[in-house]
Amino acid sequence: MNDPVSPAEALRKLLDGLPPRQAAQAVDRLIANYRGATPTDAPILRDRADVAAYAAYRMPATFEAVRSALEAFADAVPEWTPGSHTDVGGGTGAATWAVAATWDGERPVTVLDWAEPALALGQEIAAANPALKEARWQRARIGASLTLDDTDLVTVSYVLNELPAPDRAALVDAAASAAQAVVIVEPGTPDGYARIIEARDRLIAAGFHIAAPCPHSAACPIVPGTDWCHFSARVSRSSLHRQVKGGSLPYEDEKFSYVAAARFPVTPAPSRVVRRPQIRKGQVLLDLCEAEERLDRTTVTKRHGDLYKAARDADWGDAWPPAT
Repeated sequence: MNDPVSPAEALRKLLDGLPPRQAAQAVDRLIANYRGATPTDAPILRDRADVAAYAAYRMPATFEAVRSALEAFADAVPEWTPGSHTDVGGGTGAATWAVAATWDGERPVTVLDWAEPALALGQEIAAANPALKEARWQRARIGASLTLDDTDLVTVSYVLNELPAPDRAALVDAAASAAQAVVIVEPGTPDGYARIIEARDRLIAAGFHIAAPCPHSAACPIVPGTDWCHFSARVSRSSLHRQVKGGSLPYEDEKFSYVAAARFPVTPAPSRVVRRPQIRKGQVLLDLCEAEERLDRTTVTKRHGDLYKAARDADWGDAWPPAT
């Protein structure tokens, strides 16, 4: 895999001169619109100022969440590399950067979005990444009428939450029909998890194998309404990012839910850590989703030797046990 290629530096150069107060006001308005009932075919990102503000606010977090999901997927398909990539609802292209950071080499890339200013800014930012120099940035309505050309990999990140249920189903079906592999990322909330489970079910029905995060392609063992499966990615904050968000810490944690699936054989993790490990004196408690289609807690103690050392280093979202 590549060393992570971050869009943050390219973003910073393009956003020089954007007044933080203006950016913060634009972000507040955009968040209100995204949480409202604005139709997805009405561009919320109206102009470059809107897009620049929102890119500063969301692009680093989207990049880290998608990259985390892609890394888990890549671990399950170690011999596979996408020969082409389509990013649906990609906006300024965070997922394309994440794909480039996960797999070496150049590939045909298409970014589809309804907001022309987002596509334009994404293309500007991508000029700093050689792997994206030939990417196509194409305007398209993301909904039931969307058709996709055949491709190896389709990513859909933070898009399903903007669509009504019939359009969500149609989009997942379109991705499944066009792609060899599909990776979908949503906010790490109960509602986001519910949308991921809906998408997961449709992918399985279409003949896909679940590669991550689940260690199996059977039903999720979480009882609906009792909990939700989500993970966390650490995001470094730029100075503009901190000003826009009104925070002082140099980082934040992005919570996300995801599913990664493929038409070809996959080797999912034997089990996955689904909560932050609890480190106590002489022992580590790991909450696991296991291949036996169940949730379980295992306790690793000093008596386990090297496994105990690995448990102390384990993180939320990791495969367990670690590969030797």
